[in-house]
This record gives sequence, structure tokens and C-alpha cells, in this order.
Amino acid sequence: MFELTGKVAVVTGARRGMGRAHALALAKQGAKVAVTDINLAECEAVVEEIKKAGGAGAAWKLDVSSAAEVNAVFGEIVSRFGRLDILINNAGIYEPKAAIDLSEAEWERMIHINLKGQFLCAQRAAKEMMKNKWGRIVNIASVASGQVGVGIAGGVHYTASKGGIIGMTETLAIEFAPLGITVNVIGPGAIDTPMVSAAQIPKEAFEGMLARIPLKRMGRPEEIAAAGVFLASEEASYVTGATLFVDGGWLAA
Repeated sequence: MFELTGKVAVVTGARRGMGRAHALALAKQGAKVAVTDINLAECEAVVEEIKKAGGAGAAWKLDVSSAAEVNAVFGEIVSRFGRLDILINNAGIYEPKAAIDLSEAEWERMIHINLKGQFLCAQRAAKEMMKNKWGRIVNIASVASGQVGVGIAGGVHYTASKGGIIGMTETLAIEFAPLGITVNVIGPGAIDTPMVSAAQIPKEAFEGMLARIPLKRMGRPEEIAAAGVFLASEEASYVTGATLFVDGGWLAA
């Protein structure tokens, strides 16, 4: 099951954390992986990991908020590998700031990378996937995405972007279904990544968050990547427009 041999995948934000885990997991299942992020050297390090494990991949520098760069890089990836089948839309930032103090520029930066970036990549990927009448787009949102009772103090711009991703995904799923492309969302809970560490969550708040999670621990990037492999596979052919929360039971509590 979940065999991806012959498929070509693009992972954005793949230099570390969940993106790196997605890239390694897809390669392990046989996909050729385009590792993209804003730091080319760190992407190349992930490609080396893939190759040492017997997989195939290549690295590209990519700013997902730039339509011109997305178009150019995706074109290079298709020229290199001949096709595009899978997109893991993982690139994103989290820069906390109280809503009362948030500037327009800070709001726009978050939305441009987290939401617009996912749209630009999905749109460009779909133009390639439709040529073969087969594609898998997996967007990454969060448990903090609206309608589920999880807000983040200091994250109004972040949660707005993640809620937008879910709404966008449901519409793209409808529009892309006739093209043979499924579009789904993974909503991670508290995952142990460099981005979370950099947020410097106060100890009391962090312990309170863990107390709400039935499994009483943070998730691992590999546990999110496993969901990505499933949604990217043939076995998920009847799943589209769905949000899969991988959160240790947080939303069930």
C-alpha cells in the first residue's frame, strides 16, 4: 500500500521540521522529490538524506509568496523530472504578535506566505497534474483554523491564514475533481518542530496545552508525514475536500 514509485512530488518549506519529514517519507515510498524552501543549502542537505536512504530528489530555492518564482521553479522541476503528481503545500511561518499591535505589513506577510503561497503552488501544480488526469494536493493548516474552539493568543494573522486554507481547499477540491486531482488538508496539532520551538511559548501556557491533549505529548513531524503519504497515494483516491486533523485527540477532548 501507499506505493509512490514513478510519481514526482514537490514539498514546500521542506528544509526542516514537517516539510523535511514529508520529503523523506514520500521518497521512502518511491517518489522523486523536489525539496523546496527559501534556503537552498538546507534543501540540498535534505536531498542528501534522501539519496543516502536510496531515494531520488533535487533541491530548489523557492519563495512561495512570489507568483513569478513559483511559476519558474515548478517549470524547472517538470523539466527535470518530466511530470508533477504530488504537492505537499507545507511552507508557512508563525510570528506571534498581539492583535492590538499587529501592523499591516505583519498581517500581509503572514497571509502572503501561508495562504497566498499555498494557492499559487496549488494553481501551478494543477496545471501540470491535469495533463495526466491525476494529481494529489495536500495543504497544511492547523487545529487553530476556526470553528473548532482553538484560538492562539498572538496568532490572529496565523489562524486567519490557516482557516483560509481550509476554505480554499474545499473549493479547489470541487474545481479540480474533473481534472483528476484531489485536494485535501492536514490540520496538525502541537508538533515538535523548530517553528514551535522558536515561538518560545511560556512554560505555563505550554503545559496547559499539553494538558488538553489526551495523548499528553507533542506529535512528531513523521506522524504528520504519514498522513501526507496516505493522502498522496492511490489508496486515498476517494478522499477530496477533507480536513484530517492529526492532533493527539486535542479536538476530541
